[in-house]
Parts: sequence; structure tokens; C-alpha cells
Amino acid sequence: MKEQIPAIQTEALARIAEAADERSLEDVRVGVLGKKGTLTQAAAGMRDVPKEDKAAVGQLLNEARTAITAGIEEKKAALQALADEKALEGIDVTLPARELAGGGLHPLTLIKDEAIGILRRMGFSLAEGPEIEDEFHCFDALNTPEDHPARNEKDTFYFDSGKLLRTHTSSVQIRTMETAKPPIRVIAPGSAYRRDEIDATHLSVFNQLEGLFVAEDVSLPDLKGTLEYFFHELFGAETDVRFRPHFFPFTEPSFEIDVKLTIKGQAPRWIEVAGCGMVDPAVFESINKGRKDELFDPEKVTGFAFGMGLDRLAMIRWGIKDIRLLIENDVRFLKQFA
Repeated sequence: MKEQIPAIQTEALARIAEAADERSLEDVRVGVLGKKGTLTQAAAGMRDVPKEDKAAVGQLLNEARTAITAGIEEKKAALQALADEKALEGIDVTLPARELAGGGLHPLTLIKDEAIGILRRMGFSLAEGPEIEDEFHCFDALNTPEDHPARNEKDTFYFDSGKLLRTHTSSVQIRTMETAKPPIRVIAPGSAYRRDEIDATHLSVFNQLEGLFVAEDVSLPDLKGTLEYFFHELFGAETDVRFRPHFFPFTEPSFEIDVKLTIKGQAPRWIEVAGCGMVDPAVFESINKGRKDELFDPEKVTGFAFGMGLDRLAMIRWGIKDIRLLIENDVRFLKQFA
């Protein structure tokens, strides 16, 4: 054994040195260190070694195994280095690097981030809620009667469970008032869903940004000043903004907001961009009933709410004529915003 082990080591190291590729090197490893390898079989013969020689023979086995393993690792590293060197042959490292295409944010993300930034500077904080809602948070708490068209299956996506895909992010305002105390000043950007026919100005899923401010003595001038400032910041200080009387079940009085759009070569025209109004006392009463307190007593607090479509704002900002461009992922269109 004392002569056999060094011989196995010498032969193994010689074969390792001669290995021309990783396959040959693996054959050497299996032939020497594998289950039926020569060194493994020699180790199995330790049971026949006299007791007084076991320590010396065991040391020889350990030294041989260590030397062979180290030799295999060194050879493997050398073979890899050689392969890497060959892979680089013919490459001119002085050539300029290929230009990487620059990425950019989607126009909807750009307009959303800018809108949120303007409103946050006015003290609004972000709020969020589920996109799968129940009728109470989406309609009942917002003073929407059962016969309202928005509650019809032709206009809203209902599930068999009775829940639905929210038709607006106003449901987030309700959930915020259920858990927070006045004063409240929040905005809720997010997706909304309606059964609209898809065309140049409508999608069945769109992006909204809604806001709510509730406190003592919140007035209509507060609403008007907030939204005029917002649209002047978004579209420019010279932008004309007007408020038209309208009806929403959850606000009274209610208004729609238009901005005057000026396009080169065309006559200026008004375009609707948002809806708003003072929170209807019925909404506060519904909140108090659910909370079982009077924190939103309509005799003590008032508030205003507003909502706008981010898709429409993006179309106005960049003169996009077809809303479908915002969801088609056409790189030729999107790279204009990078």
C-alpha cells in the first residue's frame, strides 16, 4: 500500500497534465476518485493494512487525494482561461461600443407622476383601495340610487359573487373616511373599469385620479382655487379653465371642468377634463352610519371631491388623437416620450 498510493498519485497527476479538455479531465477524476476509482479502491484496502501501519497509510491516502483534487481544480481553471482566450480571438477591443437604446417612462406614468406632484405640494397625500369592490363602497355610500345607469350590468363588470370591478376610484374616498378622522386631504390614482365600446376616445379600462378634502369650513372657493391652480400648473399659467354646472349623486353642487385647447391651425375649443363638487351631506351621513359615530357630521364638516381621467390629460398634453395608442405598446409611438 505504501508504494501503491504514491504510484496512483503520480499517474493521476500525469494524466491531469495531459488532459486537453474538460471531458478528458472529468474522465481522470472518475477513474481515480470515483466510486470505482483506483484511489477509492486503494482506500477500501485499509481494512487489510496492519494496525501499526494504518496511520501512515491513511496519511498517504489523504495527501494523495488532496494533491489530485488540487491538480484537477488547477487544470480546470487553466482550461477555462484557455477557452476564454480563444473566445476573444478576432475581437477588436478598440472598436467603439454599440450604443444602447435609452428607455423612458410611459406617457401615462409621466402625467400621473406630474399630477401627483402638483397635488402633494398642496398638501394631499396618497390613498389606495381594492380594484374589486362591493356595491356599497362603489355606489351606495356615494348616494347612487339602485336605478342609476352605472349600476346596470350593461355598464359595469360584475362577478357572480355580486362584487364588481370599480367604476371609479371614488370608492377609495369612502374607505378613507371609514378609517380616518377629519381633516382628510387625499388623492387616489388608479385603474377604473366600465363596459365602454373601445374607440378613439374610450377604453374599457382607464386611469383615474380622484381627490377628497374634508374639514371644517371647506368651501366652494377652496374647490375652485385648488383645481384652477392644478390645471394652470399642468397645462400652463395662461390656460383658460371654466366650471359648468352638472349633476353627480355624491356632490351638491356639482360641476364639470373644461380647459380651452389651442391647436395650431385650428380655432380654440373647450374640452372637458374633470368633474367635481361639494360632498353631498348624504355621503357623510352614510359614513357616520357605518362608523357608528358623528365625526363626519354634515353640520360640522364640509368637503369637496374631484375626479379626472389621466388618459385624457395625456391626450391633451401631447396632442394624442387616439386613446388606443396608450395601450398598444407601439415602440414608434412610445419612443417620442423617452
